[in-house]
Parts: sequence; structure tokens; C-alpha cells
Amino acid sequence: QVIKCKAAVLWEANKPFSIEEVEVAPPKEHEVRIKIVATGICRSDDHVITGALVMPFPIILGHEAAGIVESVGQGVTLIKPGDKVIPLFVPQCGECKSCLNTKGNLCSETDLGTRSGFMPDGTTRFTCKGKAIHHFLGTSTFTEYTVVHESAVAKIDSAAPLDKVCLIGCGFSTGYGAALQTAKVEPGSTCAVFGLGGVGLSVIIGCKVAGASRIIAVDINSDKFAKAKELGATDCINPKDFNKPIHKVLMEMTGQGVDYSFEVIGRVDTMTAALACCQHNYGVSVIVGVPPAKQNVTFDPMLLFTGRTWKGSVFGGWKSKDAVPKLVADYMKKKFVLDPLITHTLPWTKINEGFDLLRTGK
Repeated sequence: QVIKCKAAVLWEANKPFSIEEVEVAPPKEHEVRIKIVATGICRSDDHVITGALVMPFPIILGHEAAGIVESVGQGVTLIKPGDKVIPLFVPQCGECKSCLNTKGNLCSETDLGTRSGFMPDGTTRFTCKGKAIHHFLGTSTFTEYTVVHESAVAKIDSAAPLDKVCLIGCGFSTGYGAALQTAKVEPGSTCAVFGLGGVGLSVIIGCKVAGASRIIAVDINSDKFAKAKELGATDCINPKDFNKPIHKVLMEMTGQGVDYSFEVIGRVDTMTAALACCQHNYGVSVIVGVPPAKQNVTFDPMLLFTGRTWKGSVFGGWKSKDAVPKLVADYMKKKFVLDPLITHTLPWTKINEGFDLLRTGK
């Protein structure tokens, strides 16, 4: 059956979301229809609104969520109606080169690089006012019901609180994994984290769990420092407080630079600063923030020639279908906290207010 429900539709760039009645088609073969219970707001959604991440319109955004399976299409065997699940914007098909390689996690089924705005079969499950509405990253969670491919959904512990573990769908896993999976932070090491949003704070949690002895948090909004310290930051610095480049400040603080640095903002100037602040020979710098469209990085290649490693990390390097249920289990065992990452809980009809809070750094 087609489900009629409410969704936040973005008709065009740089406009607010419009709460509309949409029709959600039933799941086709190997697809799953989910009732969304809780969804987080991520800067990547905002990048689509501003045009920094180019996607086709109209579109239903949202990619960090948790919900309950409403129905499944033919051929779906591992998931049944009533299961608690997390949609995966990086799917895991289990068959492509990245899925088969132990070092890879960016499944070729993801819509991240192609930006088509469709399901894997090239069609959409959403219509509104007679128009086809595009999907976002194969998830589209700013709606009461969504349809995802079975490779893009993970079944989780039925006791998990969905309003907390929804963060494991993107922000938490992305930051936590950047530290543990991509950088492989070691005990006793020194780390610098640029950007203290939800993902940056999750990097700090990961660095602390990995046993880093010093974690330096960097942000131009000093209001974020208290929470960074609560989660494990040992030092907090605001680039506005110095009249020299921030990488030089970090070099002076640490002697030879940090062992690991993380750029969790999505700006080319902070990406090069994060690279420059790590140890010249064995330092590792990880790009976690989504790079802005049509911008290139300019830097001195000597930064890399001396031995530094520059890496990118999508979804924290986790193989999504394998890792998400384990991360939920770790949360249930209190291996890490999620509550401090949640600053506001709003009814989802106030989604535009939520984005205003994001943009003002609140």
C-alpha cells in the first residue's frame, strides 16, 4: 500500500523546508520501508541547502536516523516488520571492490559520489503534489516514512533508545571511527581536533577511548569548550585569540606537532592547517568534514614529502552493516556516551528552527 504521511520537502536551494503531505510507495524487491522515529540534523544536510553539496531538487534530506521497519519487499530475509533499524547512507552490498577489501568501506552502491537522488534502480519512492521527489544518500530521513535498499539498513538491539542511537547513523560513528578506524590513534599520543560540532566531539570521544594522552580542541566558538573538556579534551584553543597561524600555535604547544590531527569542519584552509600542525615525519592528518564544492586545496608539497600522511574518512571507515549493530551494542554496554552530543530535541515540524540552531553554533 502507498502510505500518505508528512515530510520536510526542500523544493529549491537556500529556502526553508516545507512540511508537505507525500506519498511513499511500497518497497520493491530487496527494499525496506521504515517508520522514522528520530533523526539528527547534520551539517551535510545544510550543505545541500546552501549549494556546497550539489544534489537534484526537489529532495527529502536527512541521513542520520533510527526507526522501525513497517514493511519489506520481496527477497528481504534478514529484516522483518517491527525490527528496530538504522538507515545507512554508506551501504554495504558485500560484493563491490571496497566491500570485499578489508581496508575499504565506501561501497560502490552509495549515492555519495554520483548524487543521482534515486534508489539503486534509478527511480524514486516519493511523490508530492504529483511530482517525483528525490532521495538523499539513499536514506531520506526527514519524513515519517522512508524506503531504503536492504544493503542500506542495519538491524539493531530491540532495547536501544532510538532517540539516542540515531546518532550512530552518521555523526557519532563518523567522528569516533575517524579516530579509531582511520587514524588508528595510539595510547599516549597527542591529537588535535579542528571543529567541535557533534562529529568533532565524537572524534574526541574516540581519541580518549584510544588512550590519547593529550587532546587539543580547536574552534572559533569558545562556547563549545566546556563540552569538549567534559568528553576528554585536555586543551581548548580559539584561533581568534592568536595573531599567528593556528598550526604554528599547535607546533609551539607540542614541540614538534601532534601525532594525529582531524579536520571536522569542511574548509580548505583548516584542512591545510590540520596537515601542517602534525609531526613532520610520522604525523597523520584526517579529513572528516565534507569538502566544499568547486574548491581546491593549495599547499606546500614539502608537508607530505617529509613523511606525513593525509587521509580522508567517510563514515569513520566503518563497514556500515557490520559495524552499526556493534556500535549500538557498545553504547548499551556504556563503552561511550551519546547524551552530551544532543543539545536540543524538537518536534520535527520545527525542523527549520533546528537548522537555525545548527547555523548559529548552538
